[in-house]
Amino acid sequence: MTAKTPPSPKPTAPNTPKPEPAFGWNAYAEQINGRFAMVGFVGLLLLEFFTRQDFFTWLGLR
Repeated sequence: MTAKTPPSPKPTAPNTPKPEPAFGWNAYAEQINGRFAMVGFVGLLLLEFFTRQDFFTWLGLR
C-alpha cells in the first residue's frame, strides 16, 4: 500500500489593501486614470475601424 498525502491547501490571495478614494496623487487615482485611458484607446481604435478614417481626419485637421 502507498501512503496517501493530504490535499494541499488552496492558494489564497495576498493580503494587500485595496486603494481607497482620496484627494491628490495616490494609487486609487492612478488606477482609475489607467482604466479610463484603456477605454479611450479602445474607443479610438473602434472609431478608426468603423469610419475608415484616422483620428486627425475625423477631427478635421487633415
